[in-house]
Amino acid sequence: MIWIGTSGWIYPHWMERFYPEKLPAREQLAYYAQHFATVEINRSFYRLSTREQFEHLYQQTQEQPGFRFAVKGSRYLTHMKKLHDPEEPLQRLVTAAEGLNGRLGPFLYQLPPHWHVDIPRLANFVALLPRKYQAAIEFRDPSWLQADQFPQIARILEDANCALALAVGGSFSTPLDLPAVGPFSYIRVHNGAYGVGLTEDELSFWAQRLMKDVGDGREAYIYFNNDADAHAIYNASRLQRMVGSLAAQPT
Repeated sequence: MIWIGTSGWIYPHWMERFYPEKLPAREQLAYYAQHFATVEINRSFYRLSTREQFEHLYQQTQEQPGFRFAVKGSRYLTHMKKLHDPEEPLQRLVTAAEGLNGRLGPFLYQLPPHWHVDIPRLANFVALLPRKYQAAIEFRDPSWLQADQFPQIARILEDANCALALAVGGSFSTPLDLPAVGPFSYIRVHNGAYGVGLTEDELSFWAQRLMKDVGDGREAYIYFNNDADAHAIYNASRLQRMVGSLAAQPT
């Protein structure tokens, strides 16, 4: 199955491009969930929501019981503490996000740029992750992905059932020739090669790659973070059509 969505869902410039005119913000998630089967929660990175706030998101998607939320880990854990002594902030994050109940999908842990590779700290962190939830790790400093380091890092992720998250475009893009790591795929699209939006050829490339992942038995998630001018909505909708029945549908 290919889960296709966007990073976030409340953007003023989506009004009239996607949301009906004057649709209240409190109704936008329910409207979004009628068109896409998943969304990535970004605000949890900047300020961790309470369990009650996560429960409120769950309630807003009552009409789509198959909907999934991806949750981006708190920057306090990943950027400020840099995974040091992660037990308490990790437990706080997971306990709060469990307010999403059966709609809780993967957690994304994005490591900061300019933080050089630290294999022991990574190994300690992923060993603490609850195995009942999917987890993806995004590296933003190239030292983690160097040829002399990556094989060991890949083994650590594989042993913990973690996926390597791919960042497409932006200032910290992930090399696309890296081997797949983990039991599922997690892709975050920031922009295309020629602008904010992806071209038809670029979308076709990702459609083929995602369909191959599914053919290899790997579940796949892709989130479009190129929200300017609603490119994320347009690109996600087009990719849904390209992959056809392999795309998770709002249910």
